[in-house]
Amino acid sequence: MSNSRFYKFLISFLVMAVIYVTPSFAQSQTAMNMKAFSDYKKADKDLNVVYQKILKSYSNKLLFIKNFKNAQRIWIQLRDAELASKYPERGTYGSVAPMCESIYLETLTRDRIKFLNVWINGITEGDVCLGSVRQKS
Repeated sequence: MSNSRFYKFLISFLVMAVIYVTPSFAQSQTAMNMKAFSDYKKADKDLNVVYQKILKSYSNKLLFIKNFKNAQRIWIQLRDAELASKYPERGTYGSVAPMCESIYLETLTRDRIKFLNVWINGITEGDVCLGSVRQKS
């Protein structure tokens, strides 16, 4: 085999090897929609874990629990209204709409988790506006 043919063979072999071992990033829209929905559902489960932790941690604060449950119900209504205002004309945003809606819901849910975590983590000493939030130990 001549050097020229050998190098052509080697280059072809390397190109094929790189193509073979490099993961493909092309996905169908359906797969991306499903992934986004799955990510949202994971965030929703995470939110429910935080919610249950707060209910358990503050179980002896009956008025707080009543108000907290009400606030969470209202937040769900707000979340749904936010989604409806961002995508008011369902069915007109194309095949990416389910993905975009799921991404938006996940974002809103992750923001809510951060907000609620203050009741789990507490607030540092010196904050005079603790309200129902416990002080960090």
